[in-house]
Amino acid sequence: MLIVRNKFELTNIVYLITDSQQLKRIVTGIIIRANDVIMYELSCGTDSSWHHEFELSAEKDTVMAVT
Repeated sequence: MLIVRNKFELTNIVYLITDSQQLKRIVTGIIIRANDVIMYELSCGTDSSWHHEFELSAEKDTVMAVT
């Protein structure tokens, strides 16, 4: 049996840690790849993209958003 310990769930609001605008994104998909790599599909408006867990934060980085 495989147990997956993902940090984020579908419909969670997250932020990309490298996004200077710190736009809200919603988790709309989750894929588990080889070697237990978890990828998240994030949607922002009509755009969507896939990201690794280490690229995401549940908290908005207000310092990043200001600079």
